[in-house]
Amino acid sequence: MNGTVIGIAGPTVTVDLKGLRLYEIVLIGKAGLTGEVVRLERERAVVQVYEDTRGLALGESVRGTSRPLMAQLGPGLLSGMFDGLQRPLEKLLERDGPFIRGGSSASLLNSPREWRFSPLKAAGDRVTAGELIGQVEEGAFRHLVTAQQDGVLADLAAGSCNICQAVGSYSDGTPITVCQEWPVRRPRPCRRRLAPSEPLVTGQRVVDFLYPLARGGTAIIPGGFGTGKTILEQSVAKFSDVDMVVYVGCGERGNEMAELLEEFAGLDDPWTARRLMERTIVVANTSNMPVAAREASIYTAVTMAEYFRDMGYHVLLLADSISRWAEALREISSSLEEMPGEEGYPTYLASRMAGFMERAGVVETMNGSIGSLSMILSVSPPGGDFTEPVTQACLRTAGAFLMLDTSLAHRRHFPAVNWFQSYSLFEHGMEQHFSRTVAAGWAVARQRCRTMLQREEALREVAEIVGLEGMQEQDRLILHSAERIRLEFLCQNAYSEDAFCAPERIMAMIDAILADHDRLEGRLAAGETLEAALGTGGN
Repeated sequence: MNGTVIGIAGPTVTVDLKGLRLYEIVLIGKAGLTGEVVRLERERAVVQVYEDTRGLALGESVRGTSRPLMAQLGPGLLSGMFDGLQRPLEKLLERDGPFIRGGSSASLLNSPREWRFSPLKAAGDRVTAGELIGQVEEGAFRHLVTAQQDGVLADLAAGSCNICQAVGSYSDGTPITVCQEWPVRRPRPCRRRLAPSEPLVTGQRVVDFLYPLARGGTAIIPGGFGTGKTILEQSVAKFSDVDMVVYVGCGERGNEMAELLEEFAGLDDPWTARRLMERTIVVANTSNMPVAAREASIYTAVTMAEYFRDMGYHVLLLADSISRWAEALREISSSLEEMPGEEGYPTYLASRMAGFMERAGVVETMNGSIGSLSMILSVSPPGGDFTEPVTQACLRTAGAFLMLDTSLAHRRHFPAVNWFQSYSLFEHGMEQHFSRTVAAGWAVARQRCRTMLQREEALREVAEIVGLEGMQEQDRLILHSAERIRLEFLCQNAYSEDAFCAPERIMAMIDAILADHDRLEGRLAAGETLEAALGTGGN
């Protein structure tokens, strides 16, 4: 199908082309700019272009592709860096230089790299869609090649191949390749969804101990400017107990992404002792890239994450920040002259957000294995206002809320997670898991820690009025022990050896603080002053 451009308004282009479908990809102009159909009218269609439309003119040709935006899934994804359309940025850098030109295209299918295919079925076998038929190794990971349709295998042979070469065929002549394509806006199927039952260990004490996350769960990290959202997400990406990490830089500054890539390239994975980038995929759609590609970037990323989940792996998706994605959605909605909702965001913001976040979870895959996809999304509310629409839309679906406090950040307390406003809906189940696997006293220690922090907050008001000298010894001991919990336990330097803390060490640290508190409490009961007790064996 071919047509012409009849209207241009920034990245929104009106085309005279009948027969298009909603969300179909079209190629526009001489440069072949990529766009997506976002509105259909009687005689025309409205297209949101993923690239810069500068220089595009009326009357230029438009060609439909009869397919939506697709992600290519197969060997070669790991260690890769892609933009929101899954174009490999390293290839574009080698070919075009540091700036992406209009109409630039590159894909995994262009890679000449060869992989070793090992069949698990033989010619003549009958297979059903989703059944395993072979595998390809990529470093320490295995890509499972599954049947894309029901049928009988005509041939299937072991050997080396690149991802676009056929490794076999069905009896009807349909070729079998190790690479598959999937529409990014459609969730990948599974046999059934399961309730989260295992913790997502992040290595951050305030998270794992006070507000534990679950594999297959969702969490948001809202915070104002300078509260450490990016640093916390990067720390979680480095140290989380997962098989793969998909990191989305959605509308963030280019220098932050450059620092991330440079740092990740030199880091060792604490769980496998291999390079961290070997299990990481980066989707970079920085603030200077086209806004429509930013809106698509999280869907491209979650599709790649679901692909590895379907192999039975535990995958973590981090997005920094989902507010920039929502702003892109608002900009697109405004250009389409849609009815605005609160603060100019489209009225479907909450449903669109929920549809994305519900792609997380623990599933039984089509081949019978168990995999999980967890999501941690940072939110950048303007002025630190948590009542704004994006934060509220996330709260309706997220299972954990890790609020970053500006006052804590200004006191250089990292991570600046507010221990009074944050919460986790997974804490009961994860508390039982840690009590079974780490220490029986996990739940008791956690409750004592929370109670002590709450009592400290109440006693601070008293201390401001009467002073520390006018307070009872027991109350002063509470302030002393709570300060140790804050400074020695909850505070964690992201750039030192303390950046990662295993659950066993978490328990040992809090046990030591609580045991010291109990010992000092006993000495106070014997009639000693707090100063005397601290001077004869305290810290």
